[in-house]
Amino acid sequence: MVEFPIHTIDTAPEAARPLLEASLKANGRIPGLHGTMADAPGLLEAYQVAHKAFLNTSLTKEEKTVVWQTVNVEHECHYCVPAHTGIARMMGVDDAITEALRNETPLPDPRLEALRDFTRKVVRNRGFVDEADAQAFLDAGYTTTNVLEVILGVAQKVMSNYVNHFARTPVDRVFEKYAWERRKPAAAE
Repeated sequence: MVEFPIHTIDTAPEAARPLLEASLKANGRIPGLHGTMADAPGLLEAYQVAHKAFLNTSLTKEEKTVVWQTVNVEHECHYCVPAHTGIARMMGVDDAITEALRNETPLPDPRLEALRDFTRKVVRNRGFVDEADAQAFLDAGYTTTNVLEVILGVAQKVMSNYVNHFARTPVDRVFEKYAWERRKPAAAE
């Protein structure tokens, strides 16, 4: 089993220290993901830049949550699903949306369901979404700008999900109550 360090400001490579200080200032703590990414300062910096850019997209807080959690669930990220459950609560996203995303059940809003479907297709097909599926997304009221914003959100989550798969990053204590494991489909009778 490969062990990945989870750095503090004191143990991190010099180039990562200001990035961890920014994490501490923004979160009141250093998330385990950031401490893990700090071993490769360029990765942590890219992740933080992508996160800030995604927060500044035209997507609503509910739509951002749909993109994040769709990718997290699709990648079965043991760390990010609980983290984004807590983040969604802090953002004031309706718990019904969060639970539908976590449990892979229908969302309460057809427009958000179209966003989840499109995001899932982007992930599953590695960006090769067919014309009809892209048009269905646009027909749901989204724009070509939103297509690009979804790609940004997917890129951000690929970085975090993959790091967490390799490092088996422990879920931060503040999010432990939102622990998640993908439901296995019922066996056929």
